[in-house]
Amino acid sequence: MDQHNQNSVSLGELERFCHSVLIACGANEATADAVTRAMMHGTRHGVDSHGVRLLDHYVRALEGGRINKNPDLKVANAFGAIETLDAGDAHGALATYTAMDHAIALAAHFGIGAVGIRNSSHFGPAGAYSIEAARQGFIGFTFCNSDSFVRLHGGAQRFHGTNPIAVAVPSAGENPWLLDMATSAVPFNRVLLYRSTGTELPQAVASDSAGIDTRDAEAVDMLAPLGGEFGFKGAGLAGLAEILSAVVTGMRLSFDLPGMISSDMATPRGLGAFVIAIKPDAFGDQATFDAGMARYLDVLRNSPAREGQHVMAPGDREWAVAAEREKAGVRIDPATREAFAALGETYGVTLHFS
Repeated sequence: MDQHNQNSVSLGELERFCHSVLIACGANEATADAVTRAMMHGTRHGVDSHGVRLLDHYVRALEGGRINKNPDLKVANAFGAIETLDAGDAHGALATYTAMDHAIALAAHFGIGAVGIRNSSHFGPAGAYSIEAARQGFIGFTFCNSDSFVRLHGGAQRFHGTNPIAVAVPSAGENPWLLDMATSAVPFNRVLLYRSTGTELPQAVASDSAGIDTRDAEAVDMLAPLGGEFGFKGAGLAGLAEILSAVVTGMRLSFDLPGMISSDMATPRGLGAFVIAIKPDAFGDQATFDAGMARYLDVLRNSPAREGQHVMAPGDREWAVAAEREKAGVRIDPATREAFAALGETYGVTLHFS
């Protein structure tokens, strides 16, 4: 790794480095492609908690056997517009991109397609999969559960995972409407990022071991559900993701899942997930849908804003960050930079800073 100037890295160089490390550690081409694509979605769009900082964790899971380096993904069940995909302990990115491809194919035929995923693993940024549907003209939904780290509203123990929900809607001639959210107040990877950078957490997003709010990232034992004083809403949305991802697919519930952060990198976690694709013109005609989205987004973006504020559609922040990072590259946080240096040395791959 170049030592003389460690300010920023181009997106293309980051993509090359991540893909090369994954291949060097023994992941097959499909896995390396999918994992790199998902991580780069996070980093490109400013979702740094679910971007390339996950590379070190994924490599350890691949090398340890938790994630299958050469999985055999199979359709385990099919019924009309519904499929169940057994991912064979694949990386979650490969499993979920594959499932969304299947859902899109089903939706092209039936108008809607839904695919439940079994025996998967951590998949990174949920929006990466929904946006794939939107890029092909479909509305995409992605859900996943994860190991318990979020208390219930009024609760004092870990119950749900961060259980993300992501929805992407195509908009003719412009970037999709994109909602990508954890059902916790923040994702746990955000806490790890704040620990790395020594940043104080916002108010009411995390708790200590007694369920008491804390802003000290080092003291965090659990996360709060989305919604603050109205956290029952976040807890309910987490339950929706839980039911679709784990109950429908027959996978483990959040409180039965082995932890993502663990000394055991050999035992597969058996995660579930769930994707849906909808064909908008199955309900009418494409021109009407396109006109409705254009009208909606135009009025939204031009609606009055409070003093000092700027109104944005879901996804607008991400598109702005992506445009800036395409030009200026990305600054890597200290912990990730250290991990990349070790990975580069182990696998003989050099990351060039600009």
